[in-house]
Amino acid sequence: MHENIWFVAAIWMGLAFAASLISIRVGISVALIEIVVGVIAGNIHFAGGQHILQTTDWTNFLAMLGSGVLTFLAGAEIDPVSLRTNLRASLAIGVLSFLLPFACVWLFAQFVLGWPLHQAQIAGIALSTTSVAVVYAVMIEGGFGQTPLGKTILAACFITDLGTVLALGSLFADFNVWLLVFVVVTAVMLWLMPKLTQLIITKLGATRVSEPEVKFIFFVLFFLGGLASTAKSEAVLPAYLVGLVVAGVFLRDKTLVHRMRSIAFTIFTPFYFIKAGLFVSLPALWASLGLIAVLLLIKMATKFIGVWPLTKVFYMRNREANYTTLLMATGLTFGTISALFGLQNKIIDQTQYTVLVTVVILSAFVPTLIAQKFFQPTIETMVEWGKIYSERINNKKPRQPAQTEK
Repeated sequence: MHENIWFVAAIWMGLAFAASLISIRVGISVALIEIVVGVIAGNIHFAGGQHILQTTDWTNFLAMLGSGVLTFLAGAEIDPVSLRTNLRASLAIGVLSFLLPFACVWLFAQFVLGWPLHQAQIAGIALSTTSVAVVYAVMIEGGFGQTPLGKTILAACFITDLGTVLALGSLFADFNVWLLVFVVVTAVMLWLMPKLTQLIITKLGATRVSEPEVKFIFFVLFFLGGLASTAKSEAVLPAYLVGLVVAGVFLRDKTLVHRMRSIAFTIFTPFYFIKAGLFVSLPALWASLGLIAVLLLIKMATKFIGVWPLTKVFYMRNREANYTTLLMATGLTFGTISALFGLQNKIIDQTQYTVLVTVVILSAFVPTLIAQKFFQPTIETMVEWGKIYSERINNKKPRQPAQTEK
């Protein structure tokens, strides 16, 4: 039957609308609800065996664009001054958040499951990630994006995923001339972006209906994404770096941030999160439930072993420590990218891919749900942590936080 793109679009946006209503009703991040909606829709079939939710080239592009724009906005929300102030905490948490899961899952897959070396390495990379997209969505919905702790968590997410990217690149990358071109052009664009973005806002005005500054940002993201794809890398990789370098400009122009955030959360991210849920096959999940549960447990346990003690070193109380650790245990974008890379390059087989992607999707949902329901701090306590941390690293005696915890 000929595909009617309007009906396909209507089904996708209808599911996104339903997810928004459920999210408001139950008080859980809409990103998580959209993932669950995607899982349900992906496992419902018509009588003829056709999926109720169809994917097309344009839905796949919108989903990919959603992950890229979310990653860009996560970088753009980070205040450069705050990032430098809290760099020690972000760097330490981010590095251990990558290293322990990577090493432990790799060793478990190779020496317990008996997977060959490269297959075990793909497993370790896929389950070492932290989801910038999920964490950013949760931060924005909770109003935590501008707090010192929120910015520290987002920066730590980036450090973790940078480790993932470096591991995937150093172990499996196809080093070619296009990769060199991509690196050089990206470096030049990162150097020019703050001045160019500010120049466009100043000269053309930030209130024009044509939104030239937003179009310029999308042009750069598309262009660098195209170069990354040509170099056999991933289009979302430069997005965070672009966001970081223009963060100072965005800090002075909150209206621009709000415009891009509205565009992203209305049009792009529903396709990304719903599509993420489509990767989960319930029959395959039940068939490999034991292995999936063990790998998810290993990922979460190693995240806790690596991150939780550091949160106490950096003066977080139990609620903030648990919340930070659980968010660092999430995974989505780079986890699925790593698993898909392994499948497309015939490093892992379809069964291993299904297991890894299911664990990745569950790691986006389970830790975030626990964090939001049982350990979500208040904005005040997240701001309070920033003050205490700043005073301690400046060798001042910290003020005691208000005793709001039981």
